[in-house]
Amino acid sequence: MNRLGRAVAYGAVTVINAISCGLGAALSVKLRTEATVRLTNKPGRVEGRILSDPEESTILIEKTVTHVLRYFDAEKKYGAYVETWSNIPIARGLKSSSAAANAIALAVCDALDEEIDDLTVVNLGVDAAIEAGVTITGAFDDASASYFGGLTMTDNRERKILKHIHVEEYPVLIYVPQEKAYTAKSNVERMRIIADEVRALHKMARSGDYWQAMTLNGIIYSEVLGYDVEIIIRALEAGAVASGLSGTGPAVAAVVPEDYVEKVRDAWRRYPGNLIETRINLEKAHAQGESVG
Repeated sequence: MNRLGRAVAYGAVTVINAISCGLGAALSVKLRTEATVRLTNKPGRVEGRILSDPEESTILIEKTVTHVLRYFDAEKKYGAYVETWSNIPIARGLKSSSAAANAIALAVCDALDEEIDDLTVVNLGVDAAIEAGVTITGAFDDASASYFGGLTMTDNRERKILKHIHVEEYPVLIYVPQEKAYTAKSNVERMRIIADEVRALHKMARSGDYWQAMTLNGIIYSEVLGYDVEIIIRALEAGAVASGLSGTGPAVAAVVPEDYVEKVRDAWRRYPGNLIETRINLEKAHAQGESVG
């Protein structure tokens, strides 16, 4: 028996961080996570390797595979060996967990040769992320943007997509400091202080002012979490249409018109760390191959 599945899902950056009030928005970018799942005849045994970051925990892999096998009543029939590869830096606020869960869930479906609707895939990944302890809210906003592409605005508590927009495919610059910041270890009580303000920003985003909302969200979360907002201001000075803290940081993203990419890049060169250049992604997560065997 040799049943193989492959899938890819995409990274995202924060427009509205949902942790304070449950309302969120995220923007898909062309960073990606690829997952390969080989089903085995060892039920209950799930092994995983993160090829791009082998020191990281594989608990999300194990939980995601288990949730999908259970959904198809195949948990007592199969185990799995899983490999993932990603160019999304882990624990920097760039939705690496959401992308991984989406890619793994789709790859398991591909290996099983089962059809499944998109929102069910997303929700199985969210359930797995909560159980794995890698998220506070379930990150439905991040998961939906990673899966569907474009800009999604969501109610994370109800797991509803309130608005989905195919925005212009701007370049996106992402400043990535060396240090990691795991979302599950964030100070939730401190972030809830700004719940009313974030609700207002979410309303602003839904009305069409999503770039302004992204910037203001980034500024207020940076203040609450203790990050310097100067890097956001410098991106705006250099021509970015929006800039803000992604997730609970430490990464900062800037949405930049083509003509201003070099200026924003120059403005951020003074900061220690890495600079990623990507673009807004409008493509859906998808399986990459058929099951064999």
